[in-house]
Order: sequence, then C-alpha cells, then structure tokens
Amino acid sequence: MLKIKILGSGCANCKKLEAVARDAATTSGVEADFEKVTDMQAILAYDILSTPALVINDKVVASGRIPTKVEIQQWLAA
Repeated sequence: MLKIKILGSGCANCKKLEAVARDAATTSGVEADFEKVTDMQAILAYDILSTPALVINDKVVASGRIPTKVEIQQWLAA
C-alpha cells in the first residue's frame, strides 16, 4: 500500500490536490493511505518552497502546483 501525503495549510488548492490524488488512485486501482500534513514544522522537513505538495512514499513528486490526474497516475505506477 502506498503512503500519500498532501502537504499544505488546508487551503482550496490543498483540497483540490487531495481530490485529484484520491481520484487518480481510485481510477488506477491503487491502494493508498492518505494523510494530510498541515503542521508547518512537518511540512518544512520536506524541503519544499511552496505548497501544496504531493508526497508518495516519502518522496516529494510535486510542489507549488496541482499536477494532473494523469501525472499522478504515472507516479503511482512507478
């Protein structure tokens, strides 16, 4: 099972990123455990410059933007 984290304050873009990521996982048939990380100290530990950020199995795959569903599906399959 993949561990997917959404890093951000809980803003509209963070919620959109979570929705797209959940949709991508469901469509791909991938089992994933989703976690929202809103604590700034925890977010800063990932060395990103802007939120929202998407982390798959502790690897930052996107930050500062909302990737497309297709992009996320490719990362989930990798």
